[in-house]
Amino acid sequence: MPASPSPDRAAGRLTLENLALDHRDANGKPFRLFDMPPLTVEPGSRFGISGPSGCGKSSLLHLIAGLLRPSQGRILWNDRAVSELSESGRDRWRRETIGFVFQDFHLIPELDIAANVALPARFSGWRLSAVEKERAAALARRMGLPDPRRRAALLSRGEQQRVAIARALFTRPRLILADEPTASLDTGHAAEVADLLLETVTESGATLICATHDPALLARFGQRLDLTPTAQRRAA
Repeated sequence: MPASPSPDRAAGRLTLENLALDHRDANGKPFRLFDMPPLTVEPGSRFGISGPSGCGKSSLLHLIAGLLRPSQGRILWNDRAVSELSESGRDRWRRETIGFVFQDFHLIPELDIAANVALPARFSGWRLSAVEKERAAALARRMGLPDPRRRAALLSRGEQQRVAIARALFTRPRLILADEPTASLDTGHAAEVADLLLETVTESGATLICATHDPALLARFGQRLDLTPTAQRRAA
């Protein structure tokens, strides 16, 4: 009988309890970037986050991923308060649960497409198995990248975006966070990349939370949050 998935690997409900995040301005004065009412994202949901530049969309994704700690409130995965874990605990939870499509891609130019896609596996072992190598190549092909041996330094921005999405899917995460996945693309390529992202997420059954300015992409999400920045007031 196959082993049951760990609590981190199982489908999860994401709950944000009264989140707030404080920052400091250029003069060092504290201000509250945003306050949020309670929010629950059910397993398998497609959730879009909109709002003007500087309102905290990327920061909210970083909070959910455990890269930042909230100034107020909690983040729960099922009944586990991940925002209260130690740094090493959040690192482990992130590796086992999340795929992140970063706005700036964060590819390694010297590595080829397949090696960049398989980067998450390097956190648990130095050598890739044959199965992992084939999965990386298959994901690259699925993203319209037929030559997985091409170096990342030779790729267009649209191709780099496809590699970034494939990498986020590599570990079969239950929660995918995408930060402006179509921002660097023209309209035609943006629609194509959005199709690929949504199709592959639907097939995997993962939850997708996406921060974007793209109205065409936002229209495809079942739930949406318009993140309005809090007035630049001093934090309590």
